[in-house]
Amino acid sequence: MASHEQHLLDANPGPVHPRARETWEAAKDLAFADPLARHEAGRRARRLLDQARSVLAHLLEVSPEEITLHASGDSALRSALAGLSRARRRSDGRPVASAVEHSSVLRWLAGAEGGGSERLVEVDREGRVDLAAWAEAIGASTPFAALQAANGELGTIQPLPAASAHCAEVGVPLLVDARAVLGRGETPRDYDVLVGDARAFGGPALGLLVVRTGVRCDRLRPHSPHERGRAADPPDAPAALAAAEAWRHVDADSTEESGARALVERIRQSARAIDGVLTPGPELDRLAHITTISVPDADADHLADELGRRGFAVGSGSACTADTLTASHVLAAVGAPTTGNIRITVPLRAVAPDRDRAVSAFCAALPDAIAAVRSQRWRP
Repeated sequence: MASHEQHLLDANPGPVHPRARETWEAAKDLAFADPLARHEAGRRARRLLDQARSVLAHLLEVSPEEITLHASGDSALRSALAGLSRARRRSDGRPVASAVEHSSVLRWLAGAEGGGSERLVEVDREGRVDLAAWAEAIGASTPFAALQAANGELGTIQPLPAASAHCAEVGVPLLVDARAVLGRGETPRDYDVLVGDARAFGGPALGLLVVRTGVRCDRLRPHSPHERGRAADPPDAPAALAAAEAWRHVDADSTEESGARALVERIRQSARAIDGVLTPGPELDRLAHITTISVPDADADHLADELGRRGFAVGSGSACTADTLTASHVLAAVGAPTTGNIRITVPLRAVAPDRDRAVSAFCAALPDAIAAVRSQRWRP
């Protein structure tokens, strides 16, 4: 039965936080100018951009000089990868990454920009990197290593302290992709270079790039007048202010993470109660707001459509390769079924105040939706 009410359970990304949206709209009248311009309006925009950067730096527990802002999380990631590659171009080894990194990382490393040569480290059945294999793969000739803070499909939190310690021991910089974590889980501390995306915590499109002082990374500075010719996508000052406001409010909500965790656990328990349905990923050491449901004998797109007709917006396919119509490399890496998977990303309470009711309704509707899709397999 079709439903006209849509419950958002695919906040990847989600809507902008209401308080951030207010800030965004107000800032458009104050920070409309090019922050690199020399006139008063430009200087005002630059001051507000620097103010936003200082707030974000405080939340990341870094100095403002260590953070640059970019037009998107993908832009920040490309800048980090290119900067590390340029700074370490004399290294004759291959970059090292886990097999479950975001597809944008793997594509860059495998492409011409990344030299077309990378070494991937396998993970266990919960998606956690094999630390012994990680240590074996990384040596003094490794230009840099990349390890996500947590996986955007399984929710698996990676053992960053141990992975970072080995990198430090052999003098290899560690790039941490924290786009699934910032504002929704514990902020990583063990890294040399970190990338984030404000959309994860209710901000507008804005990339965050942190390079620790002393780390060799030839990063672009898109809001520096000295780098204008090298930066194609300088950040928008109103967006930066909105992002800072979003994270500040999410960070102040001490019940956000526990509330999301309880909802995800309810979803996982309800899914596992259905015959043949799996919930890949760990039970512990996971992000609070993300889970995947696997129905191997159903088509993921049909299941997402069926749930959509019943009023639920969910993700189908990989969190990072859905646009390519390819099977999830993450699920393949952990030995999970690569068909029939839907992804749930519980939104922030501030943007979805009815999320508890939505999850309850989803758990009630899931068995019938799966049965309906399974029955379609046998129709002529």
